[in-house]
Amino acid sequence: MNISSGGDYETVFGYSRAVRVGEHIHVSGTTAREPARSGDAYEQAVAVLSIIETALRDAGSSLVAVVRTVTYVTDIKDADLVARAHREAFGDVLPAATMVEVSALLDPKMKVEIEAYAIEK
Repeated sequence: MNISSGGDYETVFGYSRAVRVGEHIHVSGTTAREPARSGDAYEQAVAVLSIIETALRDAGSSLVAVVRTVTYVTDIKDADLVARAHREAFGDVLPAATMVEVSALLDPKMKVEIEAYAIEK
């Protein structure tokens, strides 16, 4: 099952926001859209996690089923802001998580991109 969020890059690059195969749901790297894209790293991360949550819901799942996230930031100094949004979204779920700094994302306004992997039992 392929899930689209209607994001511009999905059609440009030919990918799905999320793909569900059996119990496994893979959510593509997700960035904030305007107006959140113009915000700080916390605002962007909150928006990103909301898009991910919607994709998971469309796949018949939720944030509770997330087992791993991978977060890319363009400035590691934003780690605490992004971590706060992650913690607020996942609460007691506590998925395995990785955060790395990258030199750039597709749009210079983008400060954070998050991937998520879920298993729905």
